[in-house]
Amino acid sequence: MLGLHRFNEADAGAAEEALLACCGSHRWALRLTAHRPYPDIESLLAAASEASYDLRPADLAEALADESWMPQPLLGMRAPGSQAAHTALRAAHAAYEARFGHVFVVCLEGVVPEEMLDTVLTSIRTRLANDPDEERLIAADELRRIALTRLEHLVATHSAPAAR
Repeated sequence: MLGLHRFNEADAGAAEEALLACCGSHRWALRLTAHRPYPDIESLLAAASEASYDLRPADLAEALADESWMPQPLLGMRAPGSQAAHTALRAAHAAYEARFGHVFVVCLEGVVPEEMLDTVLTSIRTRLANDPDEERLIAADELRRIALTRLEHLVATHSAPAAR
């Protein structure tokens, strides 16, 4: 994790790598890296949001592909719930990926663990009815929200970056 000062002062490669952990689009990370220094976290988050809205289809596909290989269980699978609910969630994830060709993403910031499984399952089921263009816009906005949350966590601390 980097504080804002450390992020602003980091070499371009380290800053880009840190940003790629927030959003897997190289274009997004390069744009934010190139516009440093940021005077405050709000300015950085505004720039990140703007860069997210400018993602091209290939950039979005790159970011979604990055989400799919992250070493984590399917979204919502760690949430408390019945075996039947978890089975339904696995099936919904599979149906979503088959329909849209990428992993399901939704920002769960502020959702309590007890509501996570239902929130994810309801979101997937609702979004399965979307046409591909509409779903691409929704997925892009969810990725933007996720990236902003990750970026805020990244720069909210003043700890030194981990040695590589």
